[in-house]
Amino acid sequence: MKNILSLRILLALMISLTIVGCKRSSSSKNSSRATGWNINDKNGGFQYNTKFQEQETAPGLVFIEGGTFTMGKVQDDVMHDWNNTPNQQHVQSFYMDETEVTNMMYLEYLDWLKRTYPPDDPNFKLIYQGALPDTLVWRNRLGYAEMMTENYLRHPGYAEYPVVGVSWIQAVEFANWRTDRVAEIELQNAGYLERDTHLSATAESNFNTDTYINAPTKTFAGNDSIIKPEKSRKRVQVNAATGDTINQFARRESGLISPKYRLPSEVEWEYAALGLSELRSYNVYRGRKKYPWDGQYTRSGKRKSRGDQLANFKQGKGDYGGIAGWSDDGADITNQVMSYEPNDFGLYDMAGNVAEWVADVYRPIVDDEFSDFNYYRGNVYTKNAINDDGTVKIVTTDEIVYDTLSNGKIVARNLPGEILKVSVDENETYLRTNFDTSDNRNYRDGDKRSSRQYGDSFDEDEENENSSTRKMYNSPNHNIKKDSTGVMIKEYDQSNDRTSLINDEVRVYKGGSWKDRAYWIDPAQRRYFPQDMATDYIGFRCAMSRVGSKSKGGNKKRN
Repeated sequence: MKNILSLRILLALMISLTIVGCKRSSSSKNSSRATGWNINDKNGGFQYNTKFQEQETAPGLVFIEGGTFTMGKVQDDVMHDWNNTPNQQHVQSFYMDETEVTNMMYLEYLDWLKRTYPPDDPNFKLIYQGALPDTLVWRNRLGYAEMMTENYLRHPGYAEYPVVGVSWIQAVEFANWRTDRVAEIELQNAGYLERDTHLSATAESNFNTDTYINAPTKTFAGNDSIIKPEKSRKRVQVNAATGDTINQFARRESGLISPKYRLPSEVEWEYAALGLSELRSYNVYRGRKKYPWDGQYTRSGKRKSRGDQLANFKQGKGDYGGIAGWSDDGADITNQVMSYEPNDFGLYDMAGNVAEWVADVYRPIVDDEFSDFNYYRGNVYTKNAINDDGTVKIVTTDEIVYDTLSNGKIVARNLPGEILKVSVDENETYLRTNFDTSDNRNYRDGDKRSSRQYGDSFDEDEENENSSTRKMYNSPNHNIKKDSTGVMIKEYDQSNDRTSLINDEVRVYKGGSWKDRAYWIDPAQRRYFPQDMATDYIGFRCAMSRVGSKSKGGNKKRN
């Protein structure tokens, strides 16, 4: 009897200690380990999302856990480019589109632009026109392609086919637009914005993510009925003792606003395309892969689908799909996304269908001696423009800036409602060790001593704009000139002394397309194309950075 009583007392003590421990651990989340003050106190003070668990996967994306891999290839270099020498790189975890951006996805973007910036308004006409894909890329002087020219972008029969005729610049603008729309619906769902505001957006009143974070009261032109909805069930808005309203706007600290959609870097794209997880043996990769799928061949070796092509590509001269029937790859041009099996990361069409733009400026080498972590060439650092009164400068409908591209096409550099961006200056670069200029595209750009003009007229101290690029590669210089009426003077480069097409405006594209031979569908292959031009075989997909833990779901190390 005594023993039973003792056990009951011991059990009661354990339960009480557990309850106290739970209370302490739960309350400690809302008390500062630095000061002891309460966090998220209803009376005011420091507010922070202490319940944040993990970044949610944004629409259309899949998670790619980062790691170390060998970028480049070791197979024969039949093109003699020598631009993909193997080098070891480490990639941080990120997210990538499950499929290439499709015609329907891009048409949604065009529809929003058309409603928000009506092209029949002369002030906005060039915004919509600048975003339109070039449908004439399908034309061939000795081939009939008018059906694709007229139908490929808009006909429902091609809705889930990858969009083409989109330049690198247009792809970047699509990613920026997508960032705003996803953030907007997240804030609507959380009660920070009025419902369905995206349907009534105008040039003077719309949503931009950066504007909301930096100056929320200027979003939607400061319309209180939109940015301070009265009927909000989810948002807990509190009036503090000081008279301030807590939780009126979502901040970075709220965890609601995801990182931006963007183009993947070249290293991210190649890492994701290879999907090396099937080769992993404890903490090393056993062997190498030539394609996104397993094996060294383009046809399936599985009993159920043996002999089937695993991607659509040009199989030989005059052969874009194979003989009609079971051995055909299912497409002569592009194919509907998800028509072939995904790789081990769950990504579709990382070989075949269309080649894809990546973020990097092209150079013949990847400078792994300087950087082997999240490698990327193309950083141009900017900051928010500030008014005289210290507030951020918001672009108005009268301050839209347009750029004339080398091919004569005009695109909007900024849109109303965005924050005006300017280059970083000495205030940000002075005595820094990690960067000293705004434009870093030419950083460590080759060996000057081996350049074609070194020792002749090459001045190592010369600091003319883009001089390093021109001296190193002697690329064409497209001067954009206009006559007295403002019409662009279209000229062709007539020089016979050009040694390269490489400059700061050419971007890398990866992966083979429906128009390429099997050699190009190796993810290690890298090619380049002017960022303001488009083709019928280059599309794109978006990526997003990962915040927080490297592994999803808090996976623990096995070894």
